[in-house]
Formats: sequence, C-alpha cells, structure tokens
Amino acid sequence: MAPQDPAPSILDYRPRSTLVAPTHMVRKARYPAIDFHGHPQGMLGSVESLARLGNDLDGLNVRMLVVANDVSGGELKRMVGTIRSSPAMKDRVRVLTGIDFQNVGPGWAQRAVAQLEADVAAGAVGIGEIDKRFGQTIRKADGSRLALDDPALDPIWQAAARLKLPVFIHTGDPQEFYQPIDYTNERWLELELFPGRRVSPDRHPNFEELMKERDNLFRRNPKTTFVAAHMGWHANDLGRLGKMLTEMPNVYVDVGAVLYDIGRQPRVAHDFFVKFQDRILFGKDAYQPEEYPYYWRVFETNDDYFDYYRGYHAFWKLYGIGLPDEVLKKVYYKNALTITPRLPQTGWPR
Repeated sequence: MAPQDPAPSILDYRPRSTLVAPTHMVRKARYPAIDFHGHPQGMLGSVESLARLGNDLDGLNVRMLVVANDVSGGELKRMVGTIRSSPAMKDRVRVLTGIDFQNVGPGWAQRAVAQLEADVAAGAVGIGEIDKRFGQTIRKADGSRLALDDPALDPIWQAAARLKLPVFIHTGDPQEFYQPIDYTNERWLELELFPGRRVSPDRHPNFEELMKERDNLFRRNPKTTFVAAHMGWHANDLGRLGKMLTEMPNVYVDVGAVLYDIGRQPRVAHDFFVKFQDRILFGKDAYQPEEYPYYWRVFETNDDYFDYYRGYHAFWKLYGIGLPDEVLKKVYYKNALTITPRLPQTGWPR
C-alpha cells in the first residue's frame, strides 16, 4: 500500500515517540575513566587551555585523556612540554606518537625506529592513532600501495613490543562506506550529507581486503599489543569481532564512535562486553564533552529507546546494556592501565 498523502523526506520525518519509560541521565561516569582515543583539538597549546580541558573532564569523571593525534618529533616535544608545565594537568594527559609511513623503502625502518625511540624518550606512551590512510592511500618509495601487512614494517612492530608500547590503529571505514549509496544502505543519509566519506572501489582496496591485511598484521606480530580503533568496525557483527579477539590474544579494541552499534543490540552487546571485558577500552574519538554522557548511559543503565547524539549516524534508537561494576572498571580504566605501563598507575579505584 502507498500512503494517501505525500510522503515526507528522510530529513522531514521526525516522529515524536509516545513511549513512557524510566529515564536515567548519567552526567558523570560511575568510575574514573581513561579516554584512550582523545582528540582535544585546540586545547593543548597552553596551560590555560589545558585548565579548561581539565574542567570539562572533571564534569564527566574522565580522569585521564590519551592524545591520539599521531604526532612525532618537535611537535610531540612541544605538546609534552606544555602538558608538563601544567600543574593541574601534568598527570592527566598523555600523548601517543606517530609513525611516518611515507616512502617506505631501503633505510626507512632504521630511521623510523630511531624516531620512535626518541619520541618515547620525550614522553610518548604508545603509538597512534595510525590513521586510515595507512593501507588505503599511502605509497611506498617505489610508488606501490603500502599494504598493512607489508614485511618492511616489521621492525616498527617489533620495536613497539620491545618498548612495551600499545599500537592504536584505525583501519578503513564502516563497511557500508564501501557499498553503493542506494536506499538499502543504512548510512545513506550520512553519505549524502558527507559524500567525501564514501570510499571509492576504483581507487582503494575494499573493506574485506583491508580487514584481511589488518588481521595478517596482527597475526604476524603476536608479541605486539594492538588496539583496533572503533572496535575494528565490527561492532555491527560482534560474532565476527569475538572470533577475532579469541584468535588474536594480542588485540584489544576501543569503543570510539561506534556507540550507535553497541546501543542497538543491548542483550548481545552486554554478553559480549562481559565475555571480553579484559579486551575493551573506553575511547570517545571526537572531543565533544556533551556527547560523553551518552556512553555512560548506554554502559551503566538499562534504559530503553533513546536517541543517539548524531541523527545522521543512526536513525535508530539506543538501549542501555547495564554492565556490571567490575566490567565498567575494566572498560573505563583498568584495561588501558594494563596495556600502557607508561600511564600513571596509582590512585585508581581497586
């Protein structure tokens, strides 16, 4: 049957829900959190801006933020120096270092490892966020695409293991970004609003090719600790992600920017978080303080049918997954402390 009146567009259809259900707004995390996926743009340049960052984090109960801006060399030194000069924030912000993957070829690995060691001496606590250009657009010195599992990169991953540095890596984009933009694509609205997010199959490897290379990378380096950003883009298929974590004990995941998938499958997500409670880290990605409470609400309550914070990401509703306290502690801070020994280890709840 067709509607009798003209149908609204996807932008115009905003029905008011008549559901009356318990609501538990959670402004602060129940336990102090480490944001392992921090991008506080514009807030790391001075002691004053760091103080403003601290005030924001206090209101959310985020005790520590790990800056995942892929910085290295002089930029990293300046950033760490500013943080260390802040009496309020010197123990609350830490920085990951970046790797320059351009022009991999003869002599590259030796230079890259030397820079990594220098960055660690300057204060870096891990590597990343290695961004999605790696595997998609970065070229080697000979002009060929740099694959994620290229053996030429092994010295970097071996150095990370030796230095006990977690490697935080963002591979590709959500699976639907590689699919045709038609009315069966559940990310249609986002891809229409932001057409640059579509991954062209003519110019880049497809989703499964990237995932295969990424998994080869993880398997090739079992002594290196990897953190797959955005739950590896498998939050929509927790069975697949669970198989990956089971087969690769050196791999962890963060929850940044995939809350829309976690919150639409509350029973499956609850069981997944309980089963893999030692392998999941809290991370937010884009720094928007008003968005953190959505994570607390999904993780800490059993609320039904509430909005995600960005309508173009998810037209569906979220549900709380009601995690036990011990799981919350691990996701919020314990797992990050375990895999990142250079983070301050004292003063956390047991």
